[in-house]
Amino acid sequence: MNLTKYRDHLIGLISPLSKVFAATGITPNQITLLSLLLGIAAGTLYGLNVAYAGAAALLLSGLLDFIDGGVARINKKASKFGAAIDWIVDKYVDCIVLLGIGLGGMVDMRLVAVAIIGSMINTFIKPVVYAEIGYQQKHDGKIKDPLEGIGIFGRPETVITLIVFSCLSAYTFFGYSAMTIAVAIVAIGTNLSALQRVFYLYWNRNRY
Repeated sequence: MNLTKYRDHLIGLISPLSKVFAATGITPNQITLLSLLLGIAAGTLYGLNVAYAGAAALLLSGLLDFIDGGVARINKKASKFGAAIDWIVDKYVDCIVLLGIGLGGMVDMRLVAVAIIGSMINTFIKPVVYAEIGYQQKHDGKIKDPLEGIGIFGRPETVITLIVFSCLSAYTFFGYSAMTIAVAIVAIGTNLSALQRVFYLYWNRNRY
């Protein structure tokens, strides 16, 4: 499943919140910064083995990641810088949270490393496509590339998986902690998704 291709629908669901934020006069980039700060807080809480609070901070960070784009559209403040920094902050948050989980001793750091690699490569493929293939078509300030719906696992799935299993962190399944299972799912899902995107580009190499 790839929830990224339903991003516009998800943004529509939280549009009432976006309108509330837009009315306050806060800028999209300020909301993105808040998302980063909450992501850092989430990573810190995971590092302190406070999984429930870490999940709450990660959830708020994820919501703000959707809201900043909504505010940009409502107040007509979309910018290339904002679109770029949004991507960068997303990856910082993902890495910080996964590192926090590992450094807190909740999951083996080797598994965390594989999850971080998968998360980064799965996203890195897209700017490579933009740079090397030259795909530049935009919709509402964001590039809508052919890879958007390719792959079974993306950032939304990563965030949801970590939050859900954080709520189950007091339990073990088949001898493994809930957080170990969560990071394993992220590691397998993101790396498999990255491979799917590579294969898609290869099979469609004559189209671009």
